[in-house]
Amino acid sequence: MAFDIKRYTRTSASVQWQDLDFDDFIDNPLPEHTLRSLAYMCDVEYHTVCYLRDMLVTPSHKDDDVGAFMTMWNREEFWHGEALAAVLERHGISVDFDVVKAKRIKLGLKDRLDPVKQSLLGNIVGKDFITVHMAWGAVNEWSAIAAYNRLAALEGHPGLAELLSRIARQEAKHVAFYATQARKRLQDNPKAQKLTRFALRKFWGPVGSGVLPEEEVHHVMDHLFSGPDGRDEVRRIDGHIARLPGLEGLTIVEDSLRRRSIPA
Repeated sequence: MAFDIKRYTRTSASVQWQDLDFDDFIDNPLPEHTLRSLAYMCDVEYHTVCYLRDMLVTPSHKDDDVGAFMTMWNREEFWHGEALAAVLERHGISVDFDVVKAKRIKLGLKDRLDPVKQSLLGNIVGKDFITVHMAWGAVNEWSAIAAYNRLAALEGHPGLAELLSRIARQEAKHVAFYATQARKRLQDNPKAQKLTRFALRKFWGPVGSGVLPEEEVHHVMDHLFSGPDGRDEVRRIDGHIARLPGLEGLTIVEDSLRRRSIPA
């Protein structure tokens, strides 16, 4: 089924959380390891505007449907950050956009060069860069849905579980767009398939890696995806990727856990 971009842009809205009883966190606070993972997720959601910045200098922004989607996607991801920040605030942890901006500034030259590198690469590759972008986005959104659902299941807090479920439902719309676009652009396009396969196998990493400290990446991967149940979830993500045309056999998410020695 084709993704209805017009309907999506018409109905895009912030995730609702004001009706949830966040005051319950005062009597039933979340444990430290969960708060640490939530802070990571919050940072990633707030960083979406930086990812959008990098995409605006590539061929992706010239495609009408992709441009419309990216505008709505950026807003919804930012609102996810606000909702997660509200949970952290109930635990005395302040995470706002200024804090995230300060972290980005600390990256220094790397952060300033990222849009330049994206622009050069996009112009060299041409329209097939959009295919890589769409497949990459699908992987990230499949990973996000798995992460939110895993955290909700592991923690079992009713208010947190409901919030994460609402966020995951919005992420499902995002993955529907990315996967639909990726599948269409990869189909019967051997050049795009080879390029996308190469890019994902060589350069993909968990969302937030390269921006947030590696010890935080390791904590979240270990917290959410260690053990048999976590590894099964990761293999489901890789299964989604492998069903895209030309990407059969890729196991990039499980590979990223192996590199970090996350126990199965």
